[in-house]
Amino acid sequence: MAHAASAGSSLAPVAAPGVLALQRALVWLVGATSAIVFVEPSPYEIATLLGTLFFFATGLRLRLVFLPLLLLLFLLNLGYTISAIAVLDRPGVTNWIATSWYMAITVIFIAMVISEDTEARLDMLRRGLIVGAMVAALAGIAGYFNLVPGGRDLLTLYDRARGTFKDPNVLSAFLILPALFVLQSVVSDRFGKALRSTIALGILSLAILLAFSRAAWGGLIVTAAVMLALMVLTSPSQTQRSRIIVMALVAAIIAAALVAVLLSFDSISQMFKQRASFDQSYDEGRFGRFGRHILGAVMALDLPFGIGPLQFTRYFPEDTHNSFLNAFMSGGWLSGVCYPALVFVTSIVGFRYIFVRVPWQRTYLAIFCAFLGTVGEGFIIDTDHWRHFWLMLGAMWGMFAANQRWMANETASPVPASAAYPEASPARS
Repeated sequence: MAHAASAGSSLAPVAAPGVLALQRALVWLVGATSAIVFVEPSPYEIATLLGTLFFFATGLRLRLVFLPLLLLLFLLNLGYTISAIAVLDRPGVTNWIATSWYMAITVIFIAMVISEDTEARLDMLRRGLIVGAMVAALAGIAGYFNLVPGGRDLLTLYDRARGTFKDPNVLSAFLILPALFVLQSVVSDRFGKALRSTIALGILSLAILLAFSRAAWGGLIVTAAVMLALMVLTSPSQTQRSRIIVMALVAAIIAAALVAVLLSFDSISQMFKQRASFDQSYDEGRFGRFGRHILGAVMALDLPFGIGPLQFTRYFPEDTHNSFLNAFMSGGWLSGVCYPALVFVTSIVGFRYIFVRVPWQRTYLAIFCAFLGTVGEGFIIDTDHWRHFWLMLGAMWGMFAANQRWMANETASPVPASAAYPEASPARS
């Protein structure tokens, strides 16, 4: 590991030990509070504000690599603001614009934070996200099964678990990244830790099931499969690759068995059949979800400045349920171009670093896959104000900056495989 340390010497933290510990604790707090957003301002807003103030007081760098991110975020929100001028007197518009700018600021903050002391801060972010996800998942499960007095009214919506979120769809989407984290532990860590992670994965998966979000069900399956495939491709040894494959198959069999058991309950089975159907009334017809996508896209071509935030329901029965279309309608052509540019540039650059053997490679793969899943979900639902989406976006760019620096150092001092996958080191086996 001394070799790896020398290769990443420029990435080593330079703050005093006490300051460093507090910085890492604040990163954990941001991750943990991101799961509690059913009140406004949420604990997440407070945690990010405290984190921003403390990190700027103790040192934070805006790196050159962040300029494209900064420019796209600025132009995106400039488009929203310009389009909102004509409708500022309408309910919710001012708050929507303020939230959009706030989300952009958190992206830059998270990117700058993760770009330094990357391995330790990502680990704290991962731990915080898992703790927050467990709280949200347990709250959703308790509400669904009415395990706490009044919990069903507070913790569910339309007979679907929502936990500490306002919407079941957001709860289930948020839980995917923490589920990927614990799945990584299940397939690659020692027996004791893998067993604990298996229990955690079961709880998170149950909450996702009880949220009855088709997008989240598919998202979890697809992102998990892609992540496991990338873990196999990037594993440094045949033994580890074999273990990942075997444990993944075992986990899939156990998950299928648990779902079969849960579907034996009538209430769950009926809701599952209803939600799993592809002929939902709000999806079909000229003004259904996909019909609105087509009509809205045609409409957007004639509206350079859009119609303003939160105005889509003045023309159609429901919201856009498409983040890309919503960017055009809420911010005109400027936002409509910048939003897909932002997410697709991030995705394309993300592919470049998949096979870079950095100490945080495993975490990178999980965040990258979860981010791609959320981008895909943005085609069928509005994800543009999901806090965890912007959190992942900022983390991605922070890792881009750290990976660049690591690669520059690695040119002089190649990093052994055990640095990226410490569990592969003989000393730890």
